[in-house]
Amino acid sequence: MELKRVVVTGLGALSPIGNDVATTWENAKKGVSGAAPITHFDATQFKTQFACEVKGFDAAAHFDRRQMRQLDLYAQYALVAADEAIADAGLENEGVDKNRVGVIFAAGIGGLHTFEEEAGYFALHGAEQGPKYNPFFIPKMIADIAAGHISIAHEFRGPNFATVSACASSNNALIDAFNYIRLGQADAIVAGGAEAAVFPAGVGGFNSMKALSTRNDDPAGASRPFSGSRDGFVIGEGAAALVLEELEHAKARGAHIYCEIVGGGMSADAYHITATHPEGLGAKLVMENALRDAGMKPEEIDYINLHGTSTPVGDRSEAKAIVDVFGDHAYEMNLSSTKSMTGHLLGAAGALEAVLSVKTLEEGIIPPTINHEEGDEDPEVDYKLNFTFNEAQKRDVNAVLSNTFGFGGHNAAVIMKKYKD
Repeated sequence: MELKRVVVTGLGALSPIGNDVATTWENAKKGVSGAAPITHFDATQFKTQFACEVKGFDAAAHFDRRQMRQLDLYAQYALVAADEAIADAGLENEGVDKNRVGVIFAAGIGGLHTFEEEAGYFALHGAEQGPKYNPFFIPKMIADIAAGHISIAHEFRGPNFATVSACASSNNALIDAFNYIRLGQADAIVAGGAEAAVFPAGVGGFNSMKALSTRNDDPAGASRPFSGSRDGFVIGEGAAALVLEELEHAKARGAHIYCEIVGGGMSADAYHITATHPEGLGAKLVMENALRDAGMKPEEIDYINLHGTSTPVGDRSEAKAIVDVFGDHAYEMNLSSTKSMTGHLLGAAGALEAVLSVKTLEEGIIPPTINHEEGDEDPEVDYKLNFTFNEAQKRDVNAVLSNTFGFGGHNAAVIMKKYKD
């Protein structure tokens, strides 16, 4: 069976550094940090009091009051990002068979705020009032509901589900969409991820694991991947979406083609529930699998959008894995962690980083890894690697690899190339 080619025809983003793709990309090139004191709740008693929140989001500008009662914040973010990508791709245009358009949308956690509110209310009032739960509790909370809402809003009746693999979730959504299309099961799929976990349960839970930075005196400088003084990741929120489409279908309707997706790799660390393998074995395997799936040699990759969360163990193991996979070519590539600007969007991270990778291919500009200071080195990180510290760099970029690694040892990597007919 001949596999079909898959291209990207639409992009959408709602991020801590911009409420659309254009703004997000401009701020990424400038090295703007999205970290600031938390506004969603009073965090003064928490070890971490800052996050990368979406800014200036007005749900009423997108949804009526009935919809807002039915939608957790993560689903609101998902719908807004998906709408931008769908409009960008022209998927609502006449002649698109909606029976052949799917939605695969990820979340690492889903409706955490809804769960927190409902469980908290019962804990406070259950003894006197009995179990009084909102009838929308379950359909607001579940991780698959964003995919359902997007399909309902646009009448897309193709494959429809969510992928949940912690911080690898939305890369898994992209890989699933890629595979369904190249196997002929759909003409186009809206793929991406959304997360809204900047609430007490999310921040408190990650604090208890000592996973978050506690640099409360300098939020904008807290996410500093591959720097010696890094002390944990900065939790972020938002959503991103990409329209993946079968090449001939996109050409037949005159769609704009951003790039081609050529491979996806998956692996497991099989090591620890939260820590990456210290030797980067799972990270090494997932990149090798992605290259094999794409039919590419390591020296064909120009840029890697790193998982790079700013955790001591995770950054070291990823850098080691890159040297193991790419050998001498590792020192010829550009590497960067855009999480230094956006924070870690958990289940939405891979989708947002894929959007930024597509823009990198389009413009030939590598977004930076910000917050690195001279002399702030980790003796276990190889600084001969080009982490694109602090300033964006121009270069011709033909192929990009984007890494995501999640709690549970889940790893997923996607490879994108410039489109050539």
